Amino acid sequence: MDAILSKLLILPGILLGLSVHEFAHGYAAVKMGDNTPMLQGRLTLNPVKHIDPMGFLCLMLFGFGWAKPVVINSRNFKNPRKDDAIVSLAGPAANFLIAFLFVALMKAVDMFMEYNLTTQVIWEVLQSTVYINLVLMVFNLIPIPPLDGHHILGSIGGARVWNFYYKYYDQLRFAMLLLIVFRGVSFIIGPAISSLYGFLISIFFR
Repeated sequence: MDAILSKLLILPGILLGLSVHEFAHGYAAVKMGDNTPMLQGRLTLNPVKHIDPMGFLCLMLFGFGWAKPVVINSRNFKNPRKDDAIVSLAGPAANFLIAFLFVALMKAVDMFMEYNLTTQVIWEVLQSTVYINLVLMVFNLIPIPPLDGHHILGSIGGARVWNFYYKYYDQLRFAMLLLIVFRGVSFIIGPAISSLYGFLISIFFR
């Protein structure tokens, strides 16, 4: 029962984090000159439009996952390499902003609400939302398909890096799935998530 309750408490953070992440990609792409996300109905915060079933299941079960990637056409960008990197960074940046705002909400709850069961539930939902968004931010910066990090590295490295990704895309994606299932991702990004969480908490709780 406790396990089910804990999953329900993190669900709002997951849905918000995935929706904001993909919306930010789409919004940035449109601003860079590509209307593909708008035409595909991805400029929305409706989580139904953004959920990838496997990525969502991994996020619920293992704590790491992904949304359905926003399709972009970099040929519509004025500067494809730079603009693609900006679009790829937009998602993780949006997750960090959400984490920041929800730590501020945690501070407001701490200051203005009396402690009771309702407050405890609100606090846990807010805290889970902070953590999930930091997970989505850091996890998506790993330079392995289908994560944003591989777009960023490809934009920096150019054709040689992209050719590597095209050649080994399926193998790298499978390796990422194995890392998630066998908890290897925690060792890779866990310290960064903890440091970022501590940093945000230090801003508001002194």
